[in-house]
Amino acid sequence: MLLRAFGHAFRGLFRALASQRNVRVHLLATVFVAMCGVWCRVSLEDWRWLIAAAALVWVAELLNTAVEFLANAVCPEFNPLVRDAKDAAAGAVLVAAAAAVFIGASVFLPIVARAPKVGPAFSAGGRAGSVLMVEPR
Repeated sequence: MLLRAFGHAFRGLFRALASQRNVRVHLLATVFVAMCGVWCRVSLEDWRWLIAAAALVWVAELLNTAVEFLANAVCPEFNPLVRDAKDAAAGAVLVAAAAAVFIGASVFLPIVARAPKVGPAFSAGGRAGSVLMVEPR
């Protein structure tokens, strides 16, 4: 029974990935944030925030997809109440994604601010190059 339940859950996840463009966009964003987190060596505490933000967006997006599937099955023709339900579900995704952006910014902006600065420099021959300028702390 439990194995069957997991099978249904994975089928729903893969169906959403296969049919919904925004779910695939969120997958790419999740992978990108994870790669940035590894590259920036974010702390364990920051990983917790990033994982929570990604999970929030995924839950909202999958619930939005479920609302859309169910609404289309129940009422294939246009209905303003169905439109409103779909819009509300999409609004939930927007709120979750906005929160995730703010959480990501709170994790990554301090890391970017501490990064060494690279700026233009001129060599003795007068040709432009670049030099690593490290600002004192």
